[in-house]
Amino acid sequence: MAANIVAEITAHLNARHLHPTATWLQTFTSSIRANTPLQALKQTALFRICSTDITQSLSQPAETLFPKDILSGTSQSRYLAGPIICQVLDIEDIGHSRWSQVEAIEAKERGETTKGREIVRVVEGEDGQPEQPTVDSKGPFKLLLQDAKGVKVYAFDLNGTSELNMNISMGVKLMLRNCEVRRGVVMLEPGGVRSLGGKIEALDKAWKDGRKDRLMTAAKAAQS
Repeated sequence: MAANIVAEITAHLNARHLHPTATWLQTFTSSIRANTPLQALKQTALFRICSTDITQSLSQPAETLFPKDILSGTSQSRYLAGPIICQVLDIEDIGHSRWSQVEAIEAKERGETTKGREIVRVVEGEDGQPEQPTVDSKGPFKLLLQDAKGVKVYAFDLNGTSELNMNISMGVKLMLRNCEVRRGVVMLEPGGVRSLGGKIEALDKAWKDGRKDRLMTAAKAAQS
C-alpha cells in the first residue's frame, strides 16, 4: 500500500477528529483491494472505524477526550470546548414511565405499531396515573457516553437534540462541542452534538434484546 494512500486516509479521518491507531490503519490497509478509488477508500475507512470500539481503534489527543477529572463533584459547572469524540453505551427515555415503554415494546412485538394504524392503549404509570405508551419519544434522554480512553460519563439531553432518539444504535459515535458539565454530568444541547454514525454490532444487539427486561426490572424495583 503506497504511503500516500495511507496518508490520505489518515488525513480524511483526522479531519473528522478521528485519530486511528497504527494497528487499526495497518489492519484496514491490508484488507482493501488494489485499484479501489481513493474516495471509496476514505468512505470505507470512516464507516469501518465508526463500527469499532473506539477504546481499541483510536489514539486521541487530549483535547478530544473527557478531562481526567470530569467526574469530580467539586466543580458545580464547567464547559468542554471540544470537539470530544465518544460513543454511546446506553440511552434511557426518562420522559415516559418504564411501564409505558414496556407496553410500547410489546405492542410493537404484536405488530400493532405498523404505519397507518393508530393504537391507543392506556397503561398505569409509575405514579399510578394512566399514561399512553410512546413509540417515537422526543425524550428527555439519559445517556452513558465513553471516550477513547474508556472514561464513562452520564449525559442528559433535556432539550430535544435532533441527533438523539431511542432508535440510535449502541456504539454510535458522537462529536460534542461547547457542552456544559454540571457536577460530572454532561448537558447536551442542540447544535452541540453531531452524530458520526456507526455502531458496535454485539453491543447494539445485546442492548436491544435486553431492553424490555431491563425496563421491567427497574420498574418493579421502583414500586417495591
